[in-house]
Amino acid sequence: MKITITKNGPFAVEKDVPVKEAVSVEKEGGVSGFEVQDETGEPDTEKYLCRCGHSANKPFCDGQHVKIGFDGTETNNRKNFLEKATLYRGKVYNALVSEDLCAVGRFCDVGIGLGKALDSYDEEDINIVLNGGCGCPGGRIVLVDKKTGQTIEPDLEKEIYLIKDVPAGHLGPIYVRGGIQVIGADGFEYEVRNRVTLCRCGESSNMPFCDASHLDCEHMEI
Repeated sequence: MKITITKNGPFAVEKDVPVKEAVSVEKEGGVSGFEVQDETGEPDTEKYLCRCGHSANKPFCDGQHVKIGFDGTETNNRKNFLEKATLYRGKVYNALVSEDLCAVGRFCDVGIGLGKALDSYDEEDINIVLNGGCGCPGGRIVLVDKKTGQTIEPDLEKEIYLIKDVPAGHLGPIYVRGGIQVIGADGFEYEVRNRVTLCRCGESSNMPFCDASHLDCEHMEI
């Protein structure tokens, strides 16, 4: 399974990758999960997902990228997650964090927030840590069990969620789940990860990944 970035054009998604709409569910100021809809588009067909943000047929491409002269140059530094992540130590779990991958999913904002919860043995706070670390769609946060040294990752199917962030009033990024290969327009193979978010507003400064620019885009308003 793979997603190929076309030059200044859409994401070409192989036909065996399910694409589903997913509505953000808010709880205590943050996001606690998604309400997932049925598969979008024709099953078992290659899909071209809009990358410029201006398609009148979202989430699919309608050729607007040509009309607006969309520049989809990939600006990500292409370093692997562990090369750029910062380690934050906690009581039960440590957290590896790469800020450039923040898509403002707000899973880390539930309750007292992941930052404070890391420094606690309380069961409720530990659940906040697990929700924030494993829920983060952009893969900005990866938890590490302090006892075993093992990373903690949710068991995800290989599929795509098209995030509809109703609480924020905007269409969100393309949430790529379960370890699907993303290939750059020049053939570069990005690190395969369990969770990444791809920009679909056309304004990210970290192309092809989301940097939450969609929250400032009128053309991504719901």
